[in-house]
Amino acid sequence: MPGRIHTMPATGRQVLVIACGALVRELLEVVRANGLHGIDIECLPASYHNTPDLIPDAVAARVRAAGDRYDEVFVGYADCGTGGRLDAVCRELGVERLPGAHCYQFFTGATAFTELQDAEIGTFYLTDYLVRHFDRLVIGFLGLDRHPELHNDYFGNYTRLVYLSQVDDPELVTAAEAAADRLGLRFELRRTGYGELATSIVSLGAAPAATPLQPIA
Repeated sequence: MPGRIHTMPATGRQVLVIACGALVRELLEVVRANGLHGIDIECLPASYHNTPDLIPDAVAARVRAAGDRYDEVFVGYADCGTGGRLDAVCRELGVERLPGAHCYQFFTGATAFTELQDAEIGTFYLTDYLVRHFDRLVIGFLGLDRHPELHNDYFGNYTRLVYLSQVDDPELVTAAEAAADRLGLRFELRRTGYGELATSIVSLGAAPAATPLQPIA
């Protein structure tokens, strides 16, 4: 969902978050729950997940277009498969991005994600967004709806599916369980909340008294 979202009326310091479209729902909830002011969110297409080579240039163009209209510009992406190219853009333009290699890492935290990977290397991950769009972004993108015989080529070395949930939604859990069953993987649920996404957005300082959202118990 590309475009700009004005989350609150402008008051004082103005911050622009240039974000992955897959994070819009989560970003808006962090802003709402923490009463943040003066944050605009500009969204690049979520489909760039499947074409990460497009991300660095697209982010650079949006940062440059912001000009001097904002006190700070923040990039709502992890590395996201750009192979360090997004970091090079951020250094060149003097902006920061979300921590980690991908959204799984900033939702869980780096240490917890490393522990997950070390415990079982053959793990396939889903977030709320990926559960909602599983048929399109996983089954459709990989062509498994048209060529189910490719299943073992893609998933033969996987053993479990871990759903990293941002919100407590039984319907999403049921859909994630169905996705694991469809892929023939053991299902596991980890409730992460918004993790370092919330910490990073709150630390932009638009609302000094704000408290980050906590992981769901």
